[in-house]
Amino acid sequence: MNPNDKIRKYSKETFLIHGLPFDAYWEYGHHVIPPITASTAFRLDSTQRGADGFANFAAPRMTGPGDKPIYIYDRLGEPTVALLENALCEIEGGESATAFASGMSAISAAFLTLCPQGTEVVAHETMYGCTFSLLTNWLPRFGIKVHFTDFRKPDAVRKLLNRKTRVVYLESPVNPTLDVLDIREFSGIVRDANRGRKDEEKALLVVDNTFATPYCQRPLSLGADMVVHSLTKNVMGFGTDMGGMIVAPLSHHSAIRLARKDLGGVVAPRAAWNILVYGLNSLPVRMDRQMQNARKVAAYIENRPEVGRVSYPGLKSHPQHSLAQKQMRDFRGRFAPGLLIYFEIGGKGRAGVSRARRFMDHIGSQAYTLTLAVSLGTTKTLIEAPALMTHCVYGEGAEEAGIKPTGVRLSLGIEDVEDIIRDLDGAFKAIKRGSQT
Repeated sequence: MNPNDKIRKYSKETFLIHGLPFDAYWEYGHHVIPPITASTAFRLDSTQRGADGFANFAAPRMTGPGDKPIYIYDRLGEPTVALLENALCEIEGGESATAFASGMSAISAAFLTLCPQGTEVVAHETMYGCTFSLLTNWLPRFGIKVHFTDFRKPDAVRKLLNRKTRVVYLESPVNPTLDVLDIREFSGIVRDANRGRKDEEKALLVVDNTFATPYCQRPLSLGADMVVHSLTKNVMGFGTDMGGMIVAPLSHHSAIRLARKDLGGVVAPRAAWNILVYGLNSLPVRMDRQMQNARKVAAYIENRPEVGRVSYPGLKSHPQHSLAQKQMRDFRGRFAPGLLIYFEIGGKGRAGVSRARRFMDHIGSQAYTLTLAVSLGTTKTLIEAPALMTHCVYGEGAEEAGIKPTGVRLSLGIEDVEDIIRDLDGAFKAIKRGSQT
């Protein structure tokens, strides 16, 4: 019997703390904490061992105690990173996982692996600013055409799919607007489009699950083909290390590994170890506290007269609240709407922008529990203005994509929620004081 079989009766929360008792890449059952490597190259005791290592590189992952990896150079693979990959693969419910130096490295590798020259991508019009830059500034240089449309209108997606489509791409919840897109519905749309196609010509549904994490949502179980992550955010949780991940079918394992080897986006063992030991261990506890704070803060913001609109999947006023209730569920089946809130300061034109600036500048200079900074998912509450910061690459097209100049993205930490609300209250009052001068 495989020694890993005995863990199946335990919860995912417990798995994130104890890991696999046996790992084909490193047996660490006698370690209380998984070990870490600190070597870029590995000793070979024969030329044949070296030849076998290169010949077997990027082969489908090993599954049994009798399989022994051959390590050569850490850009090809190394034990600590493999432990992180196997853990993410397990909780996402995938067949293969590959870790990268950052989320953007993983996303870039996914597109370049799936899209040969002359093929096409259909993507939701709103997404993380750097991903938008990749799709508009870089993929066209490789002869890959990208179509943007509003995925809240599924028929618009159907009309764009054709024989050249290789990737249908979305985030859910969407960065920064927090719209929730129906992963299961788009899985069906892609499946219908693939009828009659050869395997190598089929389109894949790729979902960025960074905002939700596997704790709140598992896209593969909803029909997605591939999941990408920025591990830097919620999964790491402490803002200290960068990382990315692709969880994919085993049929794409080799191509993704080759892309990482040749493009060089390899996560360092130390960063992988920190994400594995600190980030994944504490993910359920952090997310529960952060979501508890997010629910209370979203309800508070919704009642502020200075706010024009609030978007949080946990609010009944959210346009896709019922969809979020079905799609965003934690390991125990409880509704898990995440820790991010998007809202817009009220006011039109320059007056609205001025009000939003006063609000953000007060936080930047006066708030204690709110940190004006990009990134998200850390134990500290972070706040930013997407149109001016993370999504500035949209330029004049930002508003068309739903990214307003008065928009605010708030990532809740684990502070006392009353302290967070106290600081927000001071910032809202600063808007009123400014309008009176």
